[in-house]
Amino acid sequence: MELQEVVRRRRMVRRYSPEPVDAGAVDRMLRNAVRAPSAGFTQGWSFLVLDAPEDVARFWAATSPAEAGDPPSAWLAGMRTAPVVVVVLASKDAYLDRYAQDDKGWADRAEERWSAPYWHVDAGMAALLMLQTAVDEGLGACFFGVPPARVGAFRAAFGVPEAWSPTGAVTVGHPAPGEAPRGSVTRRARRPLAEVVHRGRWGS
Repeated sequence: MELQEVVRRRRMVRRYSPEPVDAGAVDRMLRNAVRAPSAGFTQGWSFLVLDAPEDVARFWAATSPAEAGDPPSAWLAGMRTAPVVVVVLASKDAYLDRYAQDDKGWADRAEERWSAPYWHVDAGMAALLMLQTAVDEGLGACFFGVPPARVGAFRAAFGVPEAWSPTGAVTVGHPAPGEAPRGSVTRRARRPLAEVVHRGRWGS
């Protein structure tokens, strides 16, 4: 598929069919993810692939436990139909260590030197490459966050070390029949380029 078509067709898919996902497609998503740029070529990311039904169920139990007698929201019910979940994790320590090395010139690991948390920025770029590859593979995908209050339960459920923090997770699968855009994208127009692009000076 042409790149412009991939970009045009990329959207968040929130409900999936029972059709299994080819493991080769997931591998291609991951191979493309690690081609993302990273500050200092730190590559401080990791990917937890959950493609067995019991592992996917454990993910949802840890990150969004059902309240007694409370049905899941429509969003959650749809997301739970995904046969594959890939959790994208970032290591702040990897970046602080990398930039304390001789070729970077910072003699310490001071976090205040960073203008933005590039460990999560870079992991987000890797996640975007996964989303775009899913489109190229004829699949649907959705990027979403792990609730902060559930990160501890997530770590415990999968043995994730404290040094690694989830930037987010990507559900992957074949879009359910009739799956259509929903949520904010159906209520808000895409902002035009003239409104968001400034040339030479703000407001120009």
